[in-house]
Amino acid sequence: MTHEHLRGARRALLGARRALLGAGAALGLSMVLPAARAQGSRWPEKPVRLIVGFPAGTSPDLLARLLAEPLAAEFGQPFIVENRAGAGGNVAAGLLAKATDQHTFGIVGAGTLTSAPALYNDLTFKTSDFAPITNIGSSPLMLVTSTTIKYASVQEFLAIARQAGNKWSYGSPGVGSNGHLSMELLKQRTGIEAVHVPYSGAPAVLTSIIGGDLQMALLPIGNALSQVQAGRIKAVALTSTAPSPLAPGVPTLVDGGVKDFSIETWNTVMAPATASPEIVARFGEVVRRVIRSDDVKQKLFAQGWVADGGSAAELQRRIADDALRYGRIVAERGIRIEK
Repeated sequence: MTHEHLRGARRALLGARRALLGAGAALGLSMVLPAARAQGSRWPEKPVRLIVGFPAGTSPDLLARLLAEPLAAEFGQPFIVENRAGAGGNVAAGLLAKATDQHTFGIVGAGTLTSAPALYNDLTFKTSDFAPITNIGSSPLMLVTSTTIKYASVQEFLAIARQAGNKWSYGSPGVGSNGHLSMELLKQRTGIEAVHVPYSGAPAVLTSIIGGDLQMALLPIGNALSQVQAGRIKAVALTSTAPSPLAPGVPTLVDGGVKDFSIETWNTVMAPATASPEIVARFGEVVRRVIRSDDVKQKLFAQGWVADGGSAAELQRRIADDALRYGRIVAERGIRIEK
């Protein structure tokens, strides 16, 4: 073999070696990239917390436990409900806002997101500290009264309540609660002067109405309906503009001449704003699908909720709209949280 042939063979060998190394590098890269993508898709990598700002047995707690089982089945990790009650849900909201572990979410009520900023000067969170995921479900409030009060229509009940002036009292689950602010709006719109008596929760309000200590209250359907069906209290009207399938046959305040009176209570799934956008998107897609499933929709309905499962953008708009409404009520009625 001549020197020229030898040099050509060496060049061919080097070219083949470079091609082989390049192919190997490319193969190595193709093996690394899917591995990296797989690692990101493995979330959650440990149990997920669902923080609830109210005690066991309350509506937010029951909603959290209703979602925890199907979410655990979807993601292959336990979803642990953690009750951190206090300050009308604000303690839990403060903890959620500070969570940075990428495995903490919260079941947050409407009041925490809408009226709390107007009621409290010392909140440890801002609404911007959260990333909205979805609204779980909504329900109008039910205006209920004692069985001892006689009336033939919504209009007549409201007229009797007006005539009673401040001799009547109404109860709520606490100062600044949805039942409190909604009743103050109803008083403003109708001329009713009933005196507010705050309680520690809806069950205590119902007990006082049954006992005749209170004349009325605005409460979630899920709390009040069983007592209405048992004949212990009366359902006067709903705060929706149209009849609700949750309480068939119960008229609305609009039917009673209170124009455009529409108030609902609702509960959300929220993430801390520090959560990874990819995790929020993936979790949101699954939790919305779970809420809209037939099984969960039926269970929500049994608890007094019409399932929602809408988009994060829809929830964000609802928070903004209700914050404006409740902020106005708080300012106009001079409502303050006493420390």
